[in-house]
Amino acid sequence: MLHYLDFEKPIAELEGKIEELRHITGSGEVNIADEVTKLQTKVDKQLRTIYSKLNAWQKTQVARHQDRPHAIDYINAIIDDFTPLAGDRLFGEDNAIVGGLGRFRGRSVMVMGIEKGGDTEERVHHNFGMAKPEGYRKAQRLMKMADRFGLPIIALVDTPGAFPGADAEARGQAEAIAKSIEISFQIKVPFVSVIIGEGGSGGAIALACANTVLILEHSIYSVISPEGCASILWRDGAEAKTAAEALKLTAKDLMDLGVVDVVIPEPLGGAHRDPQSMYMALGAELEHAIYKMDDIDGGQLRAKRRERFMELGQKGLV
Repeated sequence: MLHYLDFEKPIAELEGKIEELRHITGSGEVNIADEVTKLQTKVDKQLRTIYSKLNAWQKTQVARHQDRPHAIDYINAIIDDFTPLAGDRLFGEDNAIVGGLGRFRGRSVMVMGIEKGGDTEERVHHNFGMAKPEGYRKAQRLMKMADRFGLPIIALVDTPGAFPGADAEARGQAEAIAKSIEISFQIKVPFVSVIIGEGGSGGAIALACANTVLILEHSIYSVISPEGCASILWRDGAEAKTAAEALKLTAKDLMDLGVVDVVIPEPLGGAHRDPQSMYMALGAELEHAIYKMDDIDGGQLRAKRRERFMELGQKGLV
């Protein structure tokens, strides 16, 4: 069962009628198949109209959609023989960050992802995609392992930000994020990050200091959440819509600013409406991004990665 956002009410009504018709036994007076086809055409038209005009706040809602595919979904779809690796070898395991070894289209890779979880139980288990220091230290361990064995790294980012709790701060949250960024600039293997949903604050950039940064069409990537920005600037979380526009967090804005390299189109109505097509599209872009780095020396890969983010810093974007 699909969950609809506020601006999708016209679509919800039409698809509700389609479901009603599909449960009606044909009486001969009405050609149900023809009616369903007509309504489906209207649905597609509405989706195309609505999704071509989404504002920044509506994009934020789509990026957070509860039916949107998560990191584990992409890993299961595009990574073969995935073997998860756990623990940071310092404190413990963090379920917000999943990672391990696998094969992507015939080659061994290291894959990491920030996982939000699907239903309530999964979200609690994965701490709603908010990693603690041990999660980032696990990511550091996996990056170092990939570097040691010459494995390309794929990172799937979907987080509102790092966990802000007192226990995380006590264990060195800021240091763990900073160290992850530092190690990202030290490794000599191809590194590709994908913003698959929400890329929030340092919690996202810890896994996104890559040679190539991809973003899905309706994903967002920002230094702070719209709600957080609104509470700081206007002392009012209700100004989140205004903040979303000001933050320039949409894929188009980020592409214009040079923060991301490729915007991957999503199926009509968002990735959650046709996950299989989204998996195929992401897989194709990942393959292209990794293979075009095959002939680049490790030292050059590292240097290019550093230069990329230094240039962003000089523009005041990071």
